Amino acid sequence: MENKIVLIVGGSGGIGSATAKRFAKENAKVILASRNKANVEKVAKDINDNGGEAFAIEVDATDEASVKKMTEEIANQLGKIDVLINAFGQGIIQPFMDINPADAKEIIDTNVYGTFLVTQTVMKNMKEDERTSVVMFPGTMGKYVMKNASVYAASKFAIQGFTKALVEEQRRGNTRFSLLYLGGVDTPFWDDDRVNMKVKKDMMLTPDEVAEAVFYAVNQPSGSVMNEVVIQPESHQLV
Repeated sequence: MENKIVLIVGGSGGIGSATAKRFAKENAKVILASRNKANVEKVAKDINDNGGEAFAIEVDATDEASVKKMTEEIANQLGKIDVLINAFGQGIIQPFMDINPADAKEIIDTNVYGTFLVTQTVMKNMKEDERTSVVMFPGTMGKYVMKNASVYAASKFAIQGFTKALVEEQRRGNTRFSLLYLGGVDTPFWDDDRVNMKVKKDMMLTPDEVAEAVFYAVNQPSGSVMNEVVIQPESHQLV
């Protein structure tokens, strides 16, 4: 990963920051993008203070102008992107009849439209003559369903279908796509008031475990690709 340019959108969360640190250890140039630039600046500073190379940038994944500005700044200052990791998203776990339509719209706009917008814009600014990678996190809710997850599961199934269609379109290209179906991960996701679940965080996957899986997916040897993997906690997290 020496000098590879790795863009992590959603870099302030547990998975994003852990993944950034993992890639920085291998001498990649890591860019952390988030709506809250102050949060990713802290992660970038930590990486730089420990001998890595990281940059922080502000972006609203649902705003076309903001996403274009982000990619243009990266291209002008660092060059074309090698790896895109879409680690952003919002959750909602509530009974269907109780869901506020405004919340449903926000979830779908962020998780579905945001993923489309970021991926399309970034892929236009990825290296064309070298192998590149795109990593998605549909989570287990993008593969299975559970009670009270109607809107959230819909957004995550959309990411699965979106990515699999891209695989078909890009078969003759240099971009490899990886779908990571993760079970419960100990991140701020569970602190959202819209996620009404009782969980045991100490029994969940850690962000560092996920970061290792992401690094493994991106670093598959030439001629192979890790298209899909399911990783769940050994013990069920519901109580």
